[in-house]
Amino acid sequence: MEYALRVILKHENMIRYETTRIVLRRLTVEDREEFVELVIASAGFLHPWVYLPATPAKFDEYLQRFDGKSAECTLICDRTSGAIAGTVSISDIIRGPYQRATVGYNAFAPSARQGYMSEGFGLVFRFAFEGLGPHRLEADIQPDDEASLRLAGTKSRLP
Repeated sequence: MEYALRVILKHENMIRYETTRIVLRRLTVEDREEFVELVIASAGFLHPWVYLPATPAKFDEYLQRFDGKSAECTLICDRTSGAIAGTVSISDIIRGPYQRATVGYNAFAPSARQGYMSEGFGLVFRFAFEGLGPHRLEADIQPDDEASLRLAGTKSRLP
């Protein structure tokens, strides 16, 4: 993996990390339509591992969970087309002397098994450790989810 660009834009409401192939950015209300379409198109692929909002109203509820303090939701997107390839949520953020967070993630069916998530994890780690400041990240994986176990077992390097 070649990391051509690092942090492109970072301020209170927006993050954007890039490589030559992908972009990591926050989930926003503008993503509602594409996100819901991907959830519906990926229902068989995601079940039984992940339950994501499949209606605009449920998406709006879901988005409210990510306040930037106790939880974040990032998107891994194709840099050329801007298409969403997957999501990575960083939640249960604990502050204080023992700073930690839980990471949950999923690819969407149209972009699965194309390396987007593996490549995106390096950017997620950079954002989490540099931007959010936890001392550790813990993966939220169900024991029978072999694809997620494989991804968590790969060595994603920090760009």
